[in-house]
Amino acid sequence: MQEIIASVDHIKFDLEIAVEQQLGAQPLPFPGMDSERGAAGEGRDRLSRDLLPIGGMCPFRHISGEKTVVCKHWLRGLCKKGDQCEFLHEYDMTKMPECYFYSKFGK
Repeated sequence: MQEIIASVDHIKFDLEIAVEQQLGAQPLPFPGMDSERGAAGEGRDRLSRDLLPIGGMCPFRHISGEKTVVCKHWLRGLCKKGDQCEFLHEYDMTKMPECYFYSKFGK
């Protein structure tokens, strides 16, 4: 079938050219926010937003102490607490609880 259809290798869409040249791309409003931990790695994650001069307008992530560990029941689809659950309902490998057997036996 490929012998019958003409080659399309020479055809290039405007979108492909724009993506290659990154036309219209602008720098991130806050450098470093695309990293895995965002800018929280700079020591800002332990501060309360209330203590900051700009309060809730701060662009950096602040961990409040609650919901910092993923709910093991939610991972299996068994959590019945919903929004009232004290654990995080989000798949985030950096916040997964450590395996008991791995911490106990190292395997």
